[in-house]
Amino acid sequence: MKKKLDHLRPLTDAEEARIQRGIAEDPENPEWTEQDFKTARPFAEVFPELAESIRRARGRPPVETPRQQISIRLDPDVIAKFKATGKGWQSRINDVLKKAKV
Repeated sequence: MKKKLDHLRPLTDAEEARIQRGIAEDPENPEWTEQDFKTARPFAEVFPELAESIRRARGRPPVETPRQQISIRLDPDVIAKFKATGKGWQSRINDVLKKAKV
């Protein structure tokens, strides 16, 4: 089934007029002029420290001892019980196995 994408249809004159009125009525966010576009600078150039911290914050945080991915077969009822406890269920299985000190 194909989903209709209303937001991609051409605007009517009334819709365009409503949008333009909204832009004109917002004093805190005026429409950019050609001069604004010419003098604009990249975010990373204006806020280098913030840009760097955002860039570094992506992905998983580094850990001292990274976990190792393996494949293990468990009974379906064991998996269901841990999954029912919510997000982090695999870490809880890890904790139980650590405590068992097998």
